[in-house]
Order: sequence, then structure tokens, then C-alpha cells
Amino acid sequence: MLAKLDEIEKRYRELERLLATEEVARDSQKLQKIAKERGVLGKIVSLYREYKNVVKEIEEAKAIISDRHAEKELIALAQEEIKGKEAKREELFGKLVELLVSDSDEASRNAIVEIRAGVGGEEAALFAADLFRMYTKYSQKRGWKVDFVDSTPTGLGGFREVIFSVEGDGAYQRLKFESGGHRVQRVPVTEASGRIHTSAVTVAVLPEAQEVEVNIPAQDLRTERITGGGPGGQSINKTASAVRVTHIPSGIIVRCQDERSQRQNLEKAMRVLRSKLYEIAREEADTARARTRRSLIKSGDRSEKVRTYNFPQNRVTDHRIGVSIYNLENFLAGEIDQMLDSLAKDEKEERLKSLAIDTKFPRADESADSGAS
Repeated sequence: MLAKLDEIEKRYRELERLLATEEVARDSQKLQKIAKERGVLGKIVSLYREYKNVVKEIEEAKAIISDRHAEKELIALAQEEIKGKEAKREELFGKLVELLVSDSDEASRNAIVEIRAGVGGEEAALFAADLFRMYTKYSQKRGWKVDFVDSTPTGLGGFREVIFSVEGDGAYQRLKFESGGHRVQRVPVTEASGRIHTSAVTVAVLPEAQEVEVNIPAQDLRTERITGGGPGGQSINKTASAVRVTHIPSGIIVRCQDERSQRQNLEKAMRVLRSKLYEIAREEADTARARTRRSLIKSGDRSEKVRTYNFPQNRVTDHRIGVSIYNLENFLAGEIDQMLDSLAKDEKEERLKSLAIDTKFPRADESADSGAS
């Protein structure tokens, strides 16, 4: 792991050198990109340098102890110092492990969430509404802001589709685990015989992209003003301020009809579009993310599931980690932290494996090899 940290520190010094060059200073996009990477690596480098300084102080104290001419009082002080410094060294090492396996960039991003009804007709649409309420309640508990973007409601109060943003510290980093197929097993309100049905809903959680990260040429967009409508002919937005934005190269279409101002609706639609294009670019750049949106938003088939909500058994099971919670009512009320904690722990373990990092606490001689800078 220390070798990995040395590589990161070397890259950090290179970024500092680049930021001081005239070439980068003249290119605003390159400047922002390098400054952002430097900011992310800076947290790790700062902690690593503190770690190496502690290691150096331990070695200096050990040198005093091994000095045959050192006074007894000085040796005793050095021994006490070593105890405290070794505890600090272990604490810093643990923090470095956490930083290496986490994505600092994700922690700062808001989330765009799309929920779509799959197999199951009206019952699937009703469960899509249940999930929308679940994420809304969870976001409220976390102090996050939920901003509605668009929906296709049904007559019974469900959603064929609902799109919203979640703004707040760590929103995407936490909610990203919800991407995938969600299966529900219960007796639908539309079922007179009391038979249990299985329906499916798909959830996609995208990291919100900043405007500087995704450059969309004006000629690639077709923007149309439309009239928003709701179920039964009722108008959600009776003025023609709803917008539909088409990204011509990809064919992606985004609508927004939540605001009465066309400008506000357009801003929301562009937020969603940028996030979709950003996620596509991330998938193409990193094959390890091939499980994200495209593979998660498939047909809504019952078999493509990450989680099952079984009402007769009062159980919710996440199939990726094999964890079941027997308190479905509270779970749907937004009490989902226990499941998300388990998923985050599993991701951490998998990331450690993929990075091939040995997180075994180093021996004193191994730590000393790194020295201090």
C-alpha cells in the first residue's frame, strides 16, 4: 500500500508542476481538470505526509533508545513518545486505507434518480410510487433536498416513470447502490382474489455532472416547448412551459414540466441530460462500471433484480450481498441505512481486491523505508 501512496504523491507533485505552467494557465478547461484532480489527491497526500512524519519521529526516538550514551531520563521520554506515536501511526494508516478505497469525487456529487415501472402493469406503477416516497423520506432524514423533475403518473396514483434530483453531501455516494431491478411480491390493490403477484421496477441513480464537465454544443440539441399534462386529462402545468430536450447524437430525450417557468424547466432538463451523458462517458472510460445505468435499466424483467420486497414475509432482501431485513414497513418509510451500510462495506472489500492493495499494517522497518518528505 505504501508503494501505491508513493505513486499518488508523485502524481500530485506532477500536477502542481503543471499548474505552474503557462500552457495550462491559458487553457481554462485543462486548468479546471488538473486543479480538480489535484484537489482530490491532495487529501490523500496531506495525510500520507503526516503519516511519514510520524514514522520519522518514531525512528528518531528509537535511535535515542539504542544510543548507549543516552541518559536514562531521555530514554524514558523516548519510550513514552514511541507509544503515542505508534498509536497515531496506526490511526493514520487506517484513514489512508479509507481514502484509497473511497471515491472522493463521488462524495461531493448530487444524484439524479430515475424510477420506471417494469413488468406488472398498474401494480408496478404503484410500487414505483412507493419507492419514490421511500427515497424522499430517506433524503429528508439525511437533510437532503429532493427536486422533482418529471413524471408519467397513472390514474391510481402510481408512476410509469418518475425522475428527481437529490441534492446534499454524499447523496450520490450513498444512493448509487439503489441502481438496478427492484422486485415486489404482494397482493395488488387491483387483485380481487387475494393472489400474490410479482412485479418489477427499475431504478437508475446517476451522478449529477457539472456544466464544465460536459460540453454540449448547441447544434446537438433540439429544444421544444410542450404542454404538461397529468392523468385523466388534468393539466399539471396548464401553460406551455414544459420542455422536451433531445440530444441529437445520442437520441436521449429529457422532459421537465415541474416548474411554471420555461427557463427553470430547461435548466432542470439540462441537469438530467448532462448527468446521462456524463455517466455514458464514465462507462466508456472505465469498463469496470459496465454494471451501471445501461446494464441496470434493461427491460424491467422480474429476473433482472438486485432486491426483493416480499410483503407476506415482511422481508426485504438484497441479492448482491445476501442480506435480508425483516421490517419492510420501516424500510419503505426510509429506514434503509442498515442495507446501504452493508452494501458500502461490500463495495469497500471489492475495491480493495480490485486495487490489489495490501492493507496489512506495515512493520516498523517497512514504514521507515518510505522516509519523510
